[in-house]
Amino acid sequence: MSLDPVLIEILVCPKCRGELEYRDSEAELRCPTCRLVYRIEDDIPIMLIDEATPY
Repeated sequence: MSLDPVLIEILVCPKCRGELEYRDSEAELRCPTCRLVYRIEDDIPIMLIDEATPY
């Protein structure tokens, strides 16, 4: 299942407040500015900076 398009438009990177790139096949949101990946578990984005991983 994929994220609601309205939710994708609302979400921003919690670190820089920049736009996120949604990657459905990898179940993640990427911030191109911070170069961080926020994973999505059970259709819930994990938007904690401490939980993000670099890419």
